[in-house]
Amino acid sequence: MTESATELADVSNNGTYQTPEQLVAKSIAPVKKEFLRPRPSARTDQNDTVSDTKSAVAKEKKSKRQLKRERLQEKKSGLHLCPQVAKTEDVSSCRYGDKCRLSHDLEAYNAQKPDDLEGQCPFKNGEGEWCPYGLACRFYGTHDVKGGNTTDTVNNSRDRNSEMNVFNKDVQKLLWKNKMKFPKADAVLKSLGLLGPNSFKKKGDDEDVDKACENDSHATNENGCDGEVATDSHATNGNGCDGEVVIDAANKLDCTSEMSTEDNTDGTTTDENRPVKKAKSYVEEKCCSGEDANGTSIPDKDLEAGCPETESKAIADDTLTERDECLKTHPREKKLIDFRGKLYLAPLTTVGNLPFRRVCKVLGADITCGEMAMCTNLLQGQASEWALLRRHSSEDLFGVQICGAYSDTVARTVELIDQECTVDFIDINMGCPIDIVVTKGAGSALLNKPMRMKSIVNSSSSIVDTPITVKVRTGFLEGRNRIHSLIADIGSWGANAVTIHGRSRQQRYSKLADWDYINQCARQAPESFQVLGNGDIFSYTDWNKQKSDCPELSTCMIARGALIKPWIFTEIKEQRHWDIRSGERLDILKEYVQFGFEHWGSDTKGVEAIRHFLLEWLSYTCRYIPVGLLDVIPQKINWRSPSYYGRDDLETLMASDSAADWIRISEMLLGKVPDGFTFSPKHKSNAYDRAENG
Repeated sequence: MTESATELADVSNNGTYQTPEQLVAKSIAPVKKEFLRPRPSARTDQNDTVSDTKSAVAKEKKSKRQLKRERLQEKKSGLHLCPQVAKTEDVSSCRYGDKCRLSHDLEAYNAQKPDDLEGQCPFKNGEGEWCPYGLACRFYGTHDVKGGNTTDTVNNSRDRNSEMNVFNKDVQKLLWKNKMKFPKADAVLKSLGLLGPNSFKKKGDDEDVDKACENDSHATNENGCDGEVATDSHATNGNGCDGEVVIDAANKLDCTSEMSTEDNTDGTTTDENRPVKKAKSYVEEKCCSGEDANGTSIPDKDLEAGCPETESKAIADDTLTERDECLKTHPREKKLIDFRGKLYLAPLTTVGNLPFRRVCKVLGADITCGEMAMCTNLLQGQASEWALLRRHSSEDLFGVQICGAYSDTVARTVELIDQECTVDFIDINMGCPIDIVVTKGAGSALLNKPMRMKSIVNSSSSIVDTPITVKVRTGFLEGRNRIHSLIADIGSWGANAVTIHGRSRQQRYSKLADWDYINQCARQAPESFQVLGNGDIFSYTDWNKQKSDCPELSTCMIARGALIKPWIFTEIKEQRHWDIRSGERLDILKEYVQFGFEHWGSDTKGVEAIRHFLLEWLSYTCRYIPVGLLDVIPQKINWRSPSYYGRDDLETLMASDSAADWIRISEMLLGKVPDGFTFSPKHKSNAYDRAENG
């Protein structure tokens, strides 16, 4: 049955055989003949059932009031037990009593509770620790002692979980009330000419506005803010992109040097049309102006001690300490990160969650980065957006990625993250191709506005000592690459590194990445400025080729390759093509589920959250073709896979592109799905031919 690689490997539509070389030329994976099977002409009945059920649900339209009423009724059902009652198994333990919106009926909950899952509770290690979910835990049968959970034991479980960057509730309330202050950001924005009267929402005459502009540095309390209303950023709805935009100074002063002088018929130059001047450093501005961080005058002798010319003089007065803490560090003294040669897991929307990053760390990733978070949502205190900044203790080199359209929004977000989170670098996304992001002026839309890019990077890097990196694409439209003309400027603006995705915004994820252009940019960059490449890295040979073709390239970021086969990091470090077996792949999924219990919880809500993200991940892993099944190795990321049998039933199941089969895999790890459960992958990345993409 076995045939060599030079023999015929597939049958085309006209009934003739094609060689592996011919298939590769057509971007079709050359699977060995003995594993091929005819692709079914129609979906199975099970798939049709899933699709029909979803369509039926989608057609049913309900008003917002009806949906809200149903949600409240559902919360009152026996299946939604009050967390406090579940922890203690004591109905009287809930401080809200009868006013609680959740159920307190233990009998009704036990009657409807799903069956326990196999295995041990992830929050109990045999040392007397209590599970924080109590009766609601899906491993309740493994609890040694029932009832009696206390707050102390719950906190112990969280400490053992080793997650950092947990959102402070006090800060969240201040953001909700728009009372958070950003003294560093406002001071830098003012020095750059990006902070104007329109950014203040206080009502009053011009004198009050001018006074507010002068006092840009505020004395703060322990939480870094006071009770006054701070400068607002762009307001969005819960989705983070829709909604009306609040007019601010950055909107008015955006890209001032790009504005044509033809707008002024009298030939004069106004402040709004004047190019943005080079910013003074925070140290120079405060020292030379004779003001301290609170806007008060500084005695001459203290001013002399704080100025750069007399920096070497000994400072005996302890009163200078508070002022010196707020002074901006010189760029040469800022912390730097060496990305060279390190394996960098790209920030991946939806699938790049904390449990997935932990799996990649185990498999060899050196650098991890959180999912892209919208600045407007972070400034509004949305807990779901702040959850994207969570970090695990195993992530020894970790960054967060943010996305915003205006310098004031991004600058305040950077200051807030620096204050509330522990991160090694902050990445600013200027390459996101998603329509809802681009239409708001963020992501790839910034590629058409270099002066706005400058103001964002310049202001952000001037606020914090944390390294600022930038992620871009080659350009907005295909054939109009422009990053090569900005590569030197990005470093001078204050960024420590830039990652170039080798596609334009118009291409989305279609066609192969342009590595020749990435290498061209890397060669043009200053020697001290790190350039990272991104696109189509799917094996250790791809990694080696890109690194050898351009020694000036610091490293290669790995994105979809890690989604399809997260063991790519092991392959690169061990320099081999890993013919991983189905059982080993299932063990990786089991480890992901275990990490998911620790992150999302072991109650029913947590289990279904794990299932959702697991299914999203399986929609990528099904694209992997085992090494032992290929006539030509390694697999390329753009190869289309024919329908084939695996070497065992599990491998065949993992190769299926059917959502019903992904659900079957999830049931092997998380038990049966709830009644009426449906799933459809979230990402539809390839939209190259759509009209709005140019």
